[in-house]
Amino acid sequence: MTSPFASLSRTLGLSAAQRGRELSHTSPQHDGERFRNVRPRPAEGFGKTLKIMWNMIFHKPGGTMPAGALPVQTLTREQLEAAPDRSVYRLGHSTLLFKLRGQFWLTDPVFAQRASPFQNLGPKRFHAPPIALADLPPLRGVILSHDHYDHLDRETVLALAATTGVFLTPLGVGDRLIEWGIDGAKVRQFDWWQGANVEGIEFTATPAQHFSGRSLFDGNSTLWASWVIADADVRVFFSGDTGYFDGFRTIGERLGPFDATFIETGAYDPQWPYVHMQPEETVQAHVDLRGEWLVPIHNGTFDLAMHRWQDPFERVTGLALARGVTLSTPRMGERLDLAQPHRGERWWREVAESAAPPRTARRWFACRDAGEARSS
Repeated sequence: MTSPFASLSRTLGLSAAQRGRELSHTSPQHDGERFRNVRPRPAEGFGKTLKIMWNMIFHKPGGTMPAGALPVQTLTREQLEAAPDRSVYRLGHSTLLFKLRGQFWLTDPVFAQRASPFQNLGPKRFHAPPIALADLPPLRGVILSHDHYDHLDRETVLALAATTGVFLTPLGVGDRLIEWGIDGAKVRQFDWWQGANVEGIEFTATPAQHFSGRSLFDGNSTLWASWVIADADVRVFFSGDTGYFDGFRTIGERLGPFDATFIETGAYDPQWPYVHMQPEETVQAHVDLRGEWLVPIHNGTFDLAMHRWQDPFERVTGLALARGVTLSTPRMGERLDLAQPHRGERWWREVAESAAPPRTARRWFACRDAGEARSS
């Protein structure tokens, strides 16, 4: 039986912080206490952090959530199993389902209703996943970029554990999975520039500029990463979460060019320029990586910033056109061919805009609405 102290230690992040310190001798990304970025993070006092939280709670502008339903293309297991190789589907936010060599790979799986440690508090999904978690085909592997709640959902991962062959993670994130009860034999952890060949497909953890943590005391106790996936003559880049930095150019030089780049374009704000990218930076990162097709992700599922929910799509579309970058914007659940992508449609323009939310903490924490209360 798990002791109360062990349970509390996990909740507060104390055990993860200790594991992070134990990894310090194995990684040049670790300073003896925490993992760190190549470029030091600008000093941000407690006052700025408090101001950001205050604005997110009380001063949300209108339009950060869609008023109408998003045009999601539903999927079935039969459709996925019949799909050709080198297909990819956006399931929401940064969750991508790849079909490679007849097997399925899932990135940053979040099927939860909220990107939050709480079931009834926190950012709520704009749309249901295109396929139910229970209907997914068995996975050859899950690829994780870092441990934030909008990229790593505990219940989703545990539900996938029995039908997933391998979990590929940055350093320390795999230890979280093992602590949650996932078989350690299935977990493989990597530093930047390390990776694995799984049945002919090369997976490489590459640098990113971000941070990690799931609780009060475990900040930066696990590493964050982007990923390169190479299947013979097709090469894909998956950004995870990252600010703009020189590392994109290095990744492009060492592992590019890329047929498709899936790069975060959303949840940005002038208040946190270091850990997320503005759309202009997304396009520049794609150019640095020597990508052919750009697919913007980290948008369209959760209300995580102060911008209108459709702004990432609008801005990156205009910027890509101006710079001659080939952009693909598939609907959630729409199949994309990695060998020959299509541009997609401006589907976000079909969705009605929402009105300004009430300026109250209830808006951000999104407590159960009347419909949920009636059904409980």
